[in-house]
Amino acid sequence: MAILEDDRLVELLVDRPEAKRILGNIYYGRVEAVLPGMQAAFVDIGLEKSAFLHASDLIEPDDAEFESDDNGNGNGNGNGRSSGRRPRRQAPAIQEHLSKGQSILVQVTKEPISTKGSRVSAQISLPGRFLVYLPSASKVGVSRKIESRETRTALRKIVRKVLPEGSGGVICRTAAKDLSEDLIRRELKSLISLWKQIQKKTAASSPPTLVQEEASLTRGIIRDVFSDKVDNLYVDSRDVVREIKKYLKQIDPELLKRVHLYRDPTESLFDHQGVEAEIEHLFNTRVDLPTGGYVIIEQTEALVSIDVNTGSYTGRRDPEKTILKTNMEAAREIARQLRLRDVGGIIVIDFIDMEQQSHREQLFQEVKARVAADRARTRVYRVTDLGLIQMTRQRVRPSLVDSMTTICPACEGMGRVFKPEVVARHLDRSLRRVANDEAERQLLVRLHPQVALYLLEGEPEFMKQVKSRAKVQIEIRDDPTIAIDEFRLVSQPAGRDVTDKYAAA
Repeated sequence: MAILEDDRLVELLVDRPEAKRILGNIYYGRVEAVLPGMQAAFVDIGLEKSAFLHASDLIEPDDAEFESDDNGNGNGNGNGRSSGRRPRRQAPAIQEHLSKGQSILVQVTKEPISTKGSRVSAQISLPGRFLVYLPSASKVGVSRKIESRETRTALRKIVRKVLPEGSGGVICRTAAKDLSEDLIRRELKSLISLWKQIQKKTAASSPPTLVQEEASLTRGIIRDVFSDKVDNLYVDSRDVVREIKKYLKQIDPELLKRVHLYRDPTESLFDHQGVEAEIEHLFNTRVDLPTGGYVIIEQTEALVSIDVNTGSYTGRRDPEKTILKTNMEAAREIARQLRLRDVGGIIVIDFIDMEQQSHREQLFQEVKARVAADRARTRVYRVTDLGLIQMTRQRVRPSLVDSMTTICPACEGMGRVFKPEVVARHLDRSLRRVANDEAERQLLVRLHPQVALYLLEGEPEFMKQVKSRAKVQIEIRDDPTIAIDEFRLVSQPAGRDVTDKYAAA
C-alpha cells in the first residue's frame, strides 16, 4: 500500500502472509520470568520469543503520554500507546505485581526487531475510527493535533457524558473534532462491547492464547487514515474493494465515492502512479535535492545519521542564504524519507553550519512542522552548536530496509568490499603459506574477473614473483561466481578446496 501526498510517495506499507503483523494484537500470556533489576518481565504469548513487559507498562499513562497523539503506533494501528524514547515514569516494583507463572492480558506495542522479541503492555487500548478506548484508564484525553481549546473542552464534555462511570478512559482522535454526541456514543458503545467480548474469551482460554487480532493492514489504514482529506483511493483488487466498501458502509458511507477499482491490464497500479520508480531508489544512501544539494542517509543498529551537503548548489551572492535554502530543502526531504523508510530510534542530522541564530531557529521550526505530518511519534531537539539536530522517531516494527532487504553476502553488511590491490595482498600471504607446505604440488587460484584483470594489467610482476619463490605450479582462473574481494585455492588434481587451510590464523 502506498500513500502519496502532492503526487509524491511518503509511505510504503508492506504486508505479507509469511510475515504476519502482530502490532496491536492482544494475548493472554504467562509470565516466564520477573527481573527486578531491570524492572521488567518476560511473557510467553505463544510466539517464538517471549515478549518484554516493562513495569511502566503496568500502570496508566501519565497526562503527557495520554494526550500526546491519537495514533500511537502509526502505520495502520492507532492504539494510543507510546514506544518512543522518553524519561521513564515512576513505575511500581514489578515483583510486587507479577510472579513467575502468573497469567496476564497484554497487547503488542512493538513488533520483534532484529534479535529482540516483541514489546507488550498490560494497559490495553482498543482503537476506533474516532476514539481510543482504554479499559484500565480513568482519564479522558484529546489528541493534541486538535489545537482549539473550545473543541477540546467540548469533546471532553461529550465523552464524560456518554462514558459509563468507572468503565475506563478514552482518547478522542483527531477525526473526532466535528463529531456529534450520537456518533461518539455509538462508537464508544461498540468499543466497550468489544472489550466485554475480549474479557469473555480470556476467561474461557488458557495462556498463551491470541484473544484479539488487530485489524488487517487494509482495514487499519481505512480506519486511521482514510478521511475527507484524502482525494482518492485506488485499488487493483476487486476483493479488496469489496472489503473496503463493506467497511465504509458501516463507518462513513460518504467516502464510498472516493474508492476506485483500477482496471488497466497493460500497466500495474504502482507503475501508473509512479510508485514503482520511487521504490527502486528507496534505499539509496544519497538523496538529491531540487536545487543541487543532497543528503546522505546512513542507517546503523545504533542510530540513523544524516548529512546535508550543498553539492552543486552555490547560490548567487549571500552564502548564508544559500546554506539556509539548502538546509530548509533538506529538512523537507528528510522528513519525507523518515516516513518513507519507516526508520525509528535516535536520528542525528548534520545540517550545514549556519552563523545566524535566527536561521537556526527557522530551521528547527521547519523540521518540527514537517515531522508533524508523521503518524509515528517524533521528538525534535533544537540545533546544537555543532549544527546538529537530534530527534527520535517511534519504532514499532522493523524499518523497510530491514523487512525488504537482506545483508549482502559479499560485504556482510559493511556496504564496502576490499579493492583488488588489497585482495592481491591477501592472496600473496596465502600463497606464501602454501610455499612453506610441501604437501601441495599444483594449485588452481580462482578469482573474480575484475581482480584477475588487475593482476594481469595492474601488477604484471605479481605472479612471476609468486611463482619464482613457490615450489608449486600455480594457475590463475577468473570466476564470476566468486565475490569481488574473495579468492579460492583449489588443490589439483584432487579438486579439493584448501582456502581455509592457508587463510590467516
